[in-house]
Amino acid sequence: MKKIYILSAVALGLATASCDDYLDINTDPNAPSAEVVTSDMIMPAVEMNLAASYGDFMRITGGYFAQHYAQEFGTSNYVDYSAFYISATRSSSTYTQMMQRVLGNAQTIIEKSVAQGDNGTLLAATTLRVFAYQALVDCYGEVPFSEAFGSSSSPTYDNGKDIYEALIAELDAAIAQASAGDVVCTNFLYPGEKADKWIQFANSLKLRLLTRSVDKLSAQQSNLDALVAEGNFITSDVQWAGCWTSEAGSESPFYAEEFATNFGSTQINVVPNIAILGTMIQGTYTDPRVAAFWTTGSNGNYNGYISSNTQILQGTVDASGTTCDAAYFSRPVASYDMPVVILSLSDVEFYLAEYYAKKNDATNAAAHYAAAVQASFDASGVPGADANIAQFPYDQSNWKKVIGVAKWVANAGFNGFEAWCEMRRLDYPTFENPSVSGANFDNGSVLDPSSYVPGTIYTPKNVRSEIGANKLLERWPYAESSTARNANAPTFPGHTVPVFWAE
Repeated sequence: MKKIYILSAVALGLATASCDDYLDINTDPNAPSAEVVTSDMIMPAVEMNLAASYGDFMRITGGYFAQHYAQEFGTSNYVDYSAFYISATRSSSTYTQMMQRVLGNAQTIIEKSVAQGDNGTLLAATTLRVFAYQALVDCYGEVPFSEAFGSSSSPTYDNGKDIYEALIAELDAAIAQASAGDVVCTNFLYPGEKADKWIQFANSLKLRLLTRSVDKLSAQQSNLDALVAEGNFITSDVQWAGCWTSEAGSESPFYAEEFATNFGSTQINVVPNIAILGTMIQGTYTDPRVAAFWTTGSNGNYNGYISSNTQILQGTVDASGTTCDAAYFSRPVASYDMPVVILSLSDVEFYLAEYYAKKNDATNAAAHYAAAVQASFDASGVPGADANIAQFPYDQSNWKKVIGVAKWVANAGFNGFEAWCEMRRLDYPTFENPSVSGANFDNGSVLDPSSYVPGTIYTPKNVRSEIGANKLLERWPYAESSTARNANAPTFPGHTVPVFWAE
């Protein structure tokens, strides 16, 4: 992967430092003490490093594990992801970026905010901290938490269930202390806004945490009920938008990784998987969002590929006889200023649909399901939500499948990581036809996806032996940068062992 360099807080100019400070030979002016640094200086570093991690590495890996993406033939950068596999080294730099530059800096802001009685900034930093920690738990299952920022060089790895409970408590406390009119330090997510927007974000993030874990944390049901009854959630996507430029190193992270040539790379990696295209284009119905998510190939059609195929070479034909070369396959729609979406209005509405579905309230569940689909269409900038809902109506008797597949499609253009998480939890889309695999779509000379079943996933042709047939990658191996020289690092339980909320 290309290196996307994000300035840490200490690299920012510090106009508050005096001449005497710089003349002190025992003080490094490029690494100022915590007393000198302000929250306004640190928050941008927290945000941009989180955007880089979540909007690039996690988006890409999640997209492959959710079968939104496939590795373009002739290249191999992400062929392991396409085979439902990730090594302990692949996530190490992202893990370090999240722990040090996101969580470490967020912890500093939180400590400063508590000392200064700055409840608006406390809420913002806590919300971003909770978001980052939840993402790490969802990847690894267990991570250092209670001893993460202490003096121990070998911090204990806490159970994901315990971390979730602690994160919910942190959000509850920060929300309770904040008022809508509280000032929030300089930030890119809600520039110029007061704490009211952050309260809605925190509530919506809490809804995600509770929805994902309440079946394992039954004592939290009353907390979830009260949250839904209050209903103070986001009214638009939570995203970093309007802060990216075409200047090298300042583009939106996914674009910088896959499309920009500033670092000398012109390699094409990400193309759409036939699973997502085969679901968005079914018979006479074409989902209007397909044009917002994917470009057309050289033949003017939307052409996908299969997971982990290392055998088809240039010159292979598809089932219609069209020669397949690099230009034949579609690509994700991307631009230098594309937003990094970390929590969508569509996701929130799907969570609410699930909440009412579990209570057997089909009327409210169907209403929020429709609102979720509409929000996805609105975010994609295309009409046609009503026709989509008519094509794939809500079904109370089969709510997990209906919501699971619809959410998977909605996230295909914005958030592959969230799609992968929800597939593991809801079990949809799933391997409904175990006899169909990537091998059925490719005989070495012809690419023929006609046996693909819409709304399902399939075993990659060259799936890793650690995963096996008809199984998802359930978790990442603990990052090597975390386990190295840590005597308390646990034994990795295996790639197909679910994290706590998917057990």
